[in-house]
Amino acid sequence: MTIASMCTVQLDDRMFQTDYTAHVPERTEVDQLAGPTLLEFGSPGCGHCRAAQPLLASAFTAHPGVRHIKIADASGRPLGRSFKVKLWPTLVFLRDGHEIERLVRPRDASSIADAIALIDVTE
Repeated sequence: MTIASMCTVQLDDRMFQTDYTAHVPERTEVDQLAGPTLLEFGSPGCGHCRAAQPLLASAFTAHPGVRHIKIADASGRPLGRSFKVKLWPTLVFLRDGHEIERLVRPRDASSIADAIALIDVTE
């Protein structure tokens, strides 16, 4: 099973993931992802992370082809450390495995949508 098939859940016509993935990919796997991907680092108990969920869902409406990987992060977890995540949620926007944009604790859907537009070149 590939990282792409394990980490993305199709809801309606969107590729928005509502649950944290059981398979946390290795950095080498992430670096090899083709196309647009949003890595969302957070924690189920994080209030800021829960508050960001409706903002993320709204922003994804116009970008059904963007892969969303929701990663439960914690101290010492290698993937979050490799991206130098310090606060949750941290959103890392990738195109073909390369970081294009980053948002930490976003407060509005428009900033998320603007960042997604930077990686979703198929619009």
